[in-house]
Amino acid sequence: MPKKFTYRGYALEDLQKLPLDEFARLLPSRQRRSLLRGFTTKQKKLIEKIRKARASGNDVPIRTHCREMIIIPEMVGLKFAVHNGKEFLVVEVKPEMIGHRLGEFAQTRKRVLHGTPGIGATRSSMYVPLK
Repeated sequence: MPKKFTYRGYALEDLQKLPLDEFARLLPSRQRRSLLRGFTTKQKKLIEKIRKARASGNDVPIRTHCREMIIIPEMVGLKFAVHNGKEFLVVEVKPEMIGHRLGEFAQTRKRVLHGTPGIGATRSSMYVPLK
């Protein structure tokens, strides 16, 4: 039997019923302070898009540049296309992501994969046999 998700003793359904200021009390201090200060205009616009997507029920990812938005229970189950500086990466919000920021799930840097050195790159490459 799969384990039921809880966040600080609250089930997901209970979290979704809580008002935002009561939910904020459950978060760590940095996220709590951010939520209690209020939303920026970008974040308010994103919340409007979230509510519209919930009402329509479509499965199209919500495109956003708002990487600093804290994931709230209202966002669980939705898909977001988060901008990483170059492209939009699709992030599906799961209950375990509550309290984190959207940008944490859209990495801005890729792993470096070095190729072989070219001819004349360094002194050591003088002795690399030509194919």
